Formats: sequence, C-alpha cells, structure tokens
Amino acid sequence: ISALRAPKSREAYESIGGGSPLRRITMEQGEAVRGALAERGVQARVYVGMRYWRPFTEDAVEAIKRDGVDELVILPLYPQFSISTSGSSLRLLEQLFREDPALRGLKHTVIPSWYQRRGYVAAMADLIEAELRGDGEGRRRRFSNPRAVEIFFSAHGVPQSYVEEAGDPYREEMEECVALIMAELRARGVRNRHTLAYQSRVGPVEWLKPYTDDSIRELGRGGLQQMLAVPVSFVSEHIETLEEIDMEYRELAEESGIREWGRVPALGCNATFIGDLADAVVEALPYVEGLAEAAPGPPPGSAQRQPLVPQGRVEDLLDTYDEERRVLPSPVSVWKWGWTKSAETWNGRAAMLAVIVLLLSEAATGESIFGALFSAAPSAGR
Repeated sequence: ISALRAPKSREAYESIGGGSPLRRITMEQGEAVRGALAERGVQARVYVGMRYWRPFTEDAVEAIKRDGVDELVILPLYPQFSISTSGSSLRLLEQLFREDPALRGLKHTVIPSWYQRRGYVAAMADLIEAELRGDGEGRRRRFSNPRAVEIFFSAHGVPQSYVEEAGDPYREEMEECVALIMAELRARGVRNRHTLAYQSRVGPVEWLKPYTDDSIRELGRGGLQQMLAVPVSFVSEHIETLEEIDMEYRELAEESGIREWGRVPALGCNATFIGDLADAVVEALPYVEGLAEAAPGPPPGSAQRQPLVPQGRVEDLLDTYDEERRVLPSPVSVWKWGWTKSAETWNGRAAMLAVIVLLLSEAATGESIFGALFSAAPSAGR
C-alpha cells in the first residue's frame, strides 16, 4: 500500500509547501495545555507522543520514566474514540506498560474521547459562526447569503468492517458530536442545513458512508450554491485539511456547481478549546490517584453529556472495546472467491504480473511470445 500511495502523498505534501505543520501545532497545543493547567493551580509536565512520527509514543514514555512521573493522564487528541486511532495508541501503551517493570505500577487514567464536552462544542460552534458571519480567519465575507450555506462536516473515515465487525463506536460518537454542535448553533439562532460525510478512504473495501466526494457531487446536482466545510475530526491543520479539503474537495465543489466555498479552521490553540482540555485533565486527576472508582460526571449544574466511551485505565478500556486485541480488518480486502471487489483487485494484480512476465520473456529472448505462439499454431494443426 505504501509503495502505491507514496508518489501521490509526495505530490500532496509538495502542494502544501513540502511538509505538514502537524508536529509543530501539536507541540504548541501541549505547551498551551501546560500553561492552562498552571493557571488552574496544577503544575504538570506535558509530554507529546505520536504513533507514526517523532516524537514517537515510545520517546514520550522514556521521558516519563526519566522524569520519575508516577501519575499520568493520557489525553488522545482525537475528539472521538476509534479502535483505529486512540485504540491503536492504547494498544501500544498497554504493550509498553506490560513489558517494562518500571511502568507496571504507573498510576494512570485515559480520557478516551471528549467530543461531548461543552468547551469543545462551544469552540467548534464559535468557529463555524465566525465563518458564516465573515469575521473568521482572513476577516473576509465569504458568502453572499449566509443563511443558505450548507454546513458540511467532513470526518475522517474508517472501514465499515471496523464498526460492523469490531464494534468500533466511532460512527455513533461522530453522529452525536455533530448533533451537539448543531444544537449549540440552533441555540444561537443559526438554522442552516448540514451534512456529515467521511473522507480519506483507501483501498477497495467499503468505508463509512456517505463519502465526502459523493456528497459534494450530490449537493451540487441539487443546486447548492454555498458550502462551508468543517473538519470535525481534526484539531490541527495537516495534509487532510490543507490539501484534501482545501484543494481536492474545493475543486470538486466548484466543478459540481457550488459557487461559494469556505472552510472552518482546525481548532489549533483556540483558547476555549485548550481551556476545556485542561479542565478535562483536572477532572480526571482524582481517578489517577484512586480517589474515585467511576468515570467522572459533568460538573454540577452543567448540561454537559457523558461520552459513549467512559474514562478508565488502558487495559480496562481495551478489555471493554477491544477485548480480543484482534488484528483489525484490513482496509484492503483479502482474497475471496467469486466476482467480488477483492477478486477484481487480485485479478488486476495477476494480469499486471502476467504482462510483466511476458515483457521480461521478450526482453530475454528477443522474440515476441505472441509471435511464437501464433507461428507454432499452424504446425500444431498439421
């Protein structure tokens, strides 16, 4: 898969300046959360660990050991929980905690998702409202008729099998997340229509639907003229916002007849958002220290809802949502008999292999294998 996708990925990164700002923004978010915790009277170290790039999760864990940390709050920067995102990181942490005697007694708790928190919902609504009014980033009025703008939530997709076979709660949390943001906007008098779709699919298998590109085409065919894209599962600008949404989907929207386009920026270091993350950490501290047994409820008098995936220790969360620690269904189908997408994929690969073999044979012998076959046919018939 990586060999096939590398050229396209290289081209995509070149289109946004040769690299992603994700690492820089994430480090800034970590420092901002540390500062917000200090303002709340909590002196804490903040460590950033990434799954597939530096600083790796393993690097962060080594720093935690080196600094002698004995109480840890694990805060994934994914608003919604998925076994393919937060779950993947939790599996790695479980392995590191189990294999290293120095980590086995580390007191910790995980905040698996926070899409339902009032601060996050309010921050998202603020950004959407600002773009509709025309006083968001760039301070330019984007829409001639803000009330007619379609609010288009584009979320990162996962294979359908993750939800149907592995019990991933991602889709349910995403749908609830969008409903909460729209409820907040309705309370502010914003009555725009909205769509939720899923982007970034790869391979021939079914991913969560509707797909972002299909939805854009359908809205364009229906006569939609104005669209505001909202990257609802991303809190930092990176390749999937700067290139996939800003370039690919914007171009598709224009080709589909959508004349006016806008995009809500990722949250980044938005003050309301950062403050809410710090509050989530503060609320989680009693559960690290063993002073509470159940997942924390919302603050007194708050309308905040509980997440679908409750807070807990790494192994407890995995025992509940990933009990068998199964290898996740591949986004590229394995072989299946019959006329299936998998069969089409493998048939195509077999055909390509056959062509390569033929070309190599011709190069080695200097003779066309087709010519040899046809010239042999008459003699075989005599």
